[in-house]
Amino acid sequence: MSKKPRNRIEGSGPKRGSEDASVGREPEFRHGEVPPREVILRFIAEHPEKASKRELYKAFGLKGGARIELKDLLRDLEDDGLVEKRRKTLVRPGALPPVTVLDITTRDSDGGLLARPAEWLEDGVAPAVTVRQSPSNGRKKTPAAGIGDRVLARIFPSKDKDGPAYSARIIKVIDKRKNATMGVFRDMPGGAGRIVPIERRGDELTVDPEFIGDAKDGDLVEIETTRIGRYGLPRAKVLSVIGSVASEKAISMIAIHAHGIPHIFPDSVIREAEEAKPADFVKREDWRSVPLITIDPADAKDHDDAVFAEEDTSPDNPGGVIVTVAIADVSWYVRPNSALDREALKRGNSVYFPDRVVPMLPERISNNLCSLREGEDRPALAVRMVFSHEGRKASHTFHRVMMKSLAKLSYQQAQAAFDGEPDDKTAPILQSVLKPLWHAYKIMAKGRDRRQPLDLDLPERKLLLKEDGTVDRVFVPPRLEAHRLIEEMMIQANVCAAETLEKKRQPLIYRVHDVPSLAKQEVLREFLGTLNMNLAKGGNLRANHFNGILAQAHGTPHETMVSEMVLRSQSQAIYSPENIGHFGLNLMKYAHFTSPIRRYADLIVHRALVGALGLGEGAITPKEEEALDDIAAEISTFERRAMAAERDTVDRLVAHYLAGRVGEEFDGQVSGVTRAGLFIALPQYGADGFVPISTLGSDYFIYDEAHQALTGEKTGLGYRLGDSVSVRLAEAAPLAGALRFEMLSEGRKMPTAIRSFHKSGRRPNKKPGTRPKRGRR
Repeated sequence: MSKKPRNRIEGSGPKRGSEDASVGREPEFRHGEVPPREVILRFIAEHPEKASKRELYKAFGLKGGARIELKDLLRDLEDDGLVEKRRKTLVRPGALPPVTVLDITTRDSDGGLLARPAEWLEDGVAPAVTVRQSPSNGRKKTPAAGIGDRVLARIFPSKDKDGPAYSARIIKVIDKRKNATMGVFRDMPGGAGRIVPIERRGDELTVDPEFIGDAKDGDLVEIETTRIGRYGLPRAKVLSVIGSVASEKAISMIAIHAHGIPHIFPDSVIREAEEAKPADFVKREDWRSVPLITIDPADAKDHDDAVFAEEDTSPDNPGGVIVTVAIADVSWYVRPNSALDREALKRGNSVYFPDRVVPMLPERISNNLCSLREGEDRPALAVRMVFSHEGRKASHTFHRVMMKSLAKLSYQQAQAAFDGEPDDKTAPILQSVLKPLWHAYKIMAKGRDRRQPLDLDLPERKLLLKEDGTVDRVFVPPRLEAHRLIEEMMIQANVCAAETLEKKRQPLIYRVHDVPSLAKQEVLREFLGTLNMNLAKGGNLRANHFNGILAQAHGTPHETMVSEMVLRSQSQAIYSPENIGHFGLNLMKYAHFTSPIRRYADLIVHRALVGALGLGEGAITPKEEEALDDIAAEISTFERRAMAAERDTVDRLVAHYLAGRVGEEFDGQVSGVTRAGLFIALPQYGADGFVPISTLGSDYFIYDEAHQALTGEKTGLGYRLGDSVSVRLAEAAPLAGALRFEMLSEGRKMPTAIRSFHKSGRRPNKKPGTRPKRGRR
């Protein structure tokens, strides 16, 4: 075979399948033989969409024993940290996924567009990507885009060895953005102004009088950098005034603008929503006499799910129950490629802030026509599920119905009734509706306990705001059995949707959650080893293995630390038209069906059910089916965008809340350990801040990833993840949501294993090409 020049792969180890070890030449191997490590790694890098085991078998003609040998080789590569498994595809660590959201930032020397990933969670600078603007084929042109735009793009390894590592073909332009940032305008003497940044690493800018526009002192403004001189602050121009930073909703507006979340509905969308008519009875069953009820948070404005349960009277199912879950029929109102549909896809999901909600659909749809209001006729898609007395699902059927909610209850109301303390609203339906629901949940819980999903129930903190939009208090709401009842019934309805669509061979979007990567498993395993706890090895790790670890840590000083590390080891759940199961829930088939008012994925599943079961209008279209890959990638990205915006808003609100307490001392806990310092959580406030390593003392501190520790080289004193500490608030940057602490607690003596590691200068989990991570004060 011909031999082509190749790049040497650092740290790839000895070659397999060839005696040719010469540098710069392709190792010899025959078709049908397992190729060397270098060849496998290059194939994965150059064919990101074909890097599954099945594609590798085909590419190299492997059969029988050769396939087993390849599996062993791939496992070795994963153990060495040279590849990672994402869904069923193998990728190089730090590689961009095949479909990625990019921000176009600049141009290259030839005038071509350059972009970087909108989100980058790896260490180091995000890779640059060359954006193709030429037609992608003879019929379809790439959407036009420019600097400042955010785009969804398909990623390809670049063939230009001297340029960026990737090129991209634009699938669609998500957001046309100016080359702008945000800040707070402040007056300066002489009529000029300055911009205080809202980003943690932002720089101040000056604004000349002619570029101030309508901005007033304290306004949150969108700005554009105009020029940077050799001396003084860079200059900016005010593009628009968003509002006063002191206003009630300024904090969430910062996140909305910073993350590019669409929050104003176009006139065409509002018009379409206002013109919508109530659903009719065509191809619908009349279920208005079924006593379905909604159970939601007390302040909920939209209600997209209702439940009912009853005893199964069939002699074939003694002691069994029938559980009905009805979901708002959004697919009737939001049709494919309508203005409502295009805007919903652009948003992907509703975004929930402490002071507001940015909905996926206009209020007339989400809070009115589709909301399952008490005592009003509403269209719904319902699933009727039959369970045995052991909690095993025997069968299920889907129905398109017209329903009428019997009662709207809060979780607290329902729980009080379950506990034997009904109020005026729950007392009349206690025997007929609530007790059967509770009985059905207890039966379903048997199936849940047998399934053993990941039992990682970390506390969720809530902010209670005052009328002026500032924080009144931070609290952890109680986790009620009423929450678990609704959660389990929704999970089972989601399973039924996936099972039905698979049986009908109908393309759909699954909610998938991959097994933790071997690299993350190993980091967790080494960390647990420092606590004399063991995590099973092997490729068949299941959720109950993690549950065993959590049970061992329960009630010990390490409980929070172990829970955090288990959480960090998990993959991120995403949407995908390819099913790999849901690891955390321990389910093989799972799709989001139960919240179409606030999640676009659920709307797609509704349309798929309508089409597959012949339930009337609003079915999924062939064009949508062809685009499921891109839709899944988009809504997965938008989900992460929403989570980041929500998190940033909470951080800013809490920083505002604590800004007046600089200099005070707090009890905290080490929530993160990095080579740069320690993250400290204040559980009472739901806040996180940072202690730079330079402020820890005069010792030389060494970062140990396996033990999640920073330890002084001379004294052996240090800090570990989960340690309880006392800190002083040194600085608060409310607009950036940042807190800086000073450490008051003296470090504790590190375990012998950590100290011996420091003396040896080796990392216990050393990977090829790595060195001990060290930090200077």
